Amino acid sequence: MSLSKYLKKGAAYARILLTHSKYVIIDSSQWDKSLLDSNKFYLDAFRFFYFKLPVQLKLHKYYFNKNSRGFGEKAFHTMWYLLYEKYQFQNFLEIGVYRGQTISLISLLAQLKKTDVTVYGISPFNNAGDDVSKYVEINYELDVLNNFNYFSIKPPVLIKAFSTDKIAINVISCRQWDCIYIDGSHDYDIAKQDWLNCSKKVKVGGIIVLDDASLYTNYKAPFFAFNGHPGPSKVAEEIKGNSHFKEVLRIGHNRVFEKIS
Repeated sequence: MSLSKYLKKGAAYARILLTHSKYVIIDSSQWDKSLLDSNKFYLDAFRFFYFKLPVQLKLHKYYFNKNSRGFGEKAFHTMWYLLYEKYQFQNFLEIGVYRGQTISLISLLAQLKKTDVTVYGISPFNNAGDDVSKYVEINYELDVLNNFNYFSIKPPVLIKAFSTDKIAINVISCRQWDCIYIDGSHDYDIAKQDWLNCSKKVKVGGIIVLDDASLYTNYKAPFFAFNGHPGPSKVAEEIKGNSHFKEVLRIGHNRVFEKIS
């Protein structure tokens, strides 16, 4: 990147951070605004990361940004902080773990809140990709455990499988889940199957978070963010017609659906 582009990007970040009060509050009473004006709410979540998020969570994000250990945007750390504040889930399942950024964040949140959560992750733990994603060649399972160890947090339960494998479906079906994060394959057929499997097993009052799913919404990502992929976004639009779920929060390309019946 040239110096001029670097300076322009830095100036754009500064304008975003200083546009509104650094003391912005976005608790659950204001989540409806995330659906009505997704752009503004996203930027508030971005500012919240810098000005209101606990320092331990910011350091967690910086750790995963270093050496490209993880994907995702700073506003998503805000999202998980808000979700844990409201739902205080005791069990959590992620489909598509990569290097453990999200599941370790959930464990860290529980540690900070002095609560207990059992974290599960379903992933092939190899560099298998899809139509839109390519991954590096490392020992992913060992890497995830090393990252947990770095933060001295309770290790996760890892299931080495694709989400459509029988063993993975059995794990999904084994309990009523408080929170499931679908962040696996971006191919429509698999994302749809993940939703169908998970929606049956999340408890009433629990939530499913669908990643990369805002392509067909009113959200227009700023220059440092991303709207999503067609597969998960199509699945999310189909959920609108599901009377058992209600979209309660949207931060960037992450959409949160609560099971209401």
